Amino acid sequence: MKDITGDLQKKLDIKNPMRVPRMTKIVVNAGVKDAVLDKKNIEKAEAILAQITGQKPKITKAKKAIASFKLRKGDEIGLMVTLRGKRMYSFFEKLVSIVLPRLRDFHGVKRESFDGHGNYTLGLSEYAVFPEVDLAKIDKMQGIELTIVTTAKSNIEGIALLEALGMPFKKQ
Repeated sequence: MKDITGDLQKKLDIKNPMRVPRMTKIVVNAGVKDAVLDKKNIEKAEAILAQITGQKPKITKAKKAIASFKLRKGDEIGLMVTLRGKRMYSFFEKLVSIVLPRLRDFHGVKRESFDGHGNYTLGLSEYAVFPEVDLAKIDKMQGIELTIVTTAKSNIEGIALLEALGMPFKKQ
């Protein structure tokens, strides 16, 4: 991170080096299909997410009841992992150098997926692109969502940070 700080400071015209944007955490979310019908689906997805991230996921519960989905308040419906520090940087490196190039017809990630405050969200339709996942042990393919949280104040600063870290954005 040290080697890109000076370049970012010049590029973004920031006077104070402590104000240069940096990554603070990566949050990995996975909604589990048919979690209400069979509790084993949550356990299987939990094991796979733990393999991918190297950290035990937290089980998320439904905040409100939705009758059409047969969902009650408090039902276990998803998983979440928050990565910080060394695990965050190693996961980001794996994402950029191994996972994204393995996606079919990959030409870069969208620049429009920023939230206005420099945080970036990326959705993957299946987690089979991660090298740790054994395809023989998977019955159902699940999607995951990655949110990269930064200290950037704007989307421009967020794009500059992620480009400096090696995120492959689409050419405009």
